[in-house]
Amino acid sequence: MTIGTPSRHPTRRGVLAASAALLAAPAVHAEEAWPRGRQIRVIVPWPPGAANDLLGRLFAQRLNEKLGANAVVENRTGGSGLVGTSAVIQAAPDGYTFLASAFNTAVMPLVLKAATFNPESDLTVMARTAAAPLVLVSTPHRPEKTIPEVLAAAKAKPREWTFALSSLGSAGHLATIDFLRRAGVAIEFAPYRGTQPALTDIVAGNVQLLMDPSFALLPAAKEGRARALGIATKQRSVLAPDVPTMIEQGMDGYEFNSWYGIWGPKGVPEPIVQKVNTLMRETMREPDMIARMTQMILEPVDESVDDTKRFIASEIVRARELLRSVNYEPQ
Repeated sequence: MTIGTPSRHPTRRGVLAASAALLAAPAVHAEEAWPRGRQIRVIVPWPPGAANDLLGRLFAQRLNEKLGANAVVENRTGGSGLVGTSAVIQAAPDGYTFLASAFNTAVMPLVLKAATFNPESDLTVMARTAAAPLVLVSTPHRPEKTIPEVLAAAKAKPREWTFALSSLGSAGHLATIDFLRRAGVAIEFAPYRGTQPALTDIVAGNVQLLMDPSFALLPAAKEGRARALGIATKQRSVLAPDVPTMIEQGMDGYEFNSWYGIWGPKGVPEPIVQKVNTLMRETMREPDMIARMTQMILEPVDESVDDTKRFIASEIVRARELLRSVNYEPQ
């Protein structure tokens, strides 16, 4: 009895281990087979035309080209990005639903009452793909052509000025708060559902100022539909040499970038996370892609998942401190 008991236990453990392996096998094979066989949704929580939409479509294209996927982009707008983001949070964590968004995702709970999720724990970080400097533009219907002229006019008659926001919680929103705090002027905000609707009202003269990524605004400025007042970089851009930096115009140390990335629902298997990260890192290293990004005044980002997590954590800290500095209350 005593001799036989030990010999039976290893056998039982072996049977249990084999059974567990059989039960786990479908999940392992599913990860190995990903992404073939099912359609992948890449949800962009903003309207078509902005950088996050472009990068979301690039991600879908690369899934199709490099991994043999069947990926489609869905623009699910509303709630300053919350509608599309919530759809991803609620999706199954199986690698068939992704979020292609921007800076907004990380700070949304700081600016929206309805955003009750935790961006660091309720989403799975996949990759950061690109970054872009912010540009301040004005409507061409105003005579002011420099930031000092705008600030003088806005201080004299603040009711004649409205600052458009592409969305609450966007990089432009935080940059606008910092800009007005530094300038010591109070201008009313007007939130929109994306850059393009806000830019449309800038062109029409319905609002006077907009701060958003260079990708969306510089083409309009070059066409004369908006007036570029300044770029939030240390030095002038070689692709927009006529646009002075904000630092040149008295905003010492003023630098702001937006950035873009890919997320999934909480709990996406690690092999899928790493496969997506590797795909986008390889994409952003390609010489043709670097040239394409540069032409659009976007900077390709090549970093690991862990580096992206650390970066996002630092962005949340910066945004929280900035919002507290002006006693901002979530809306």
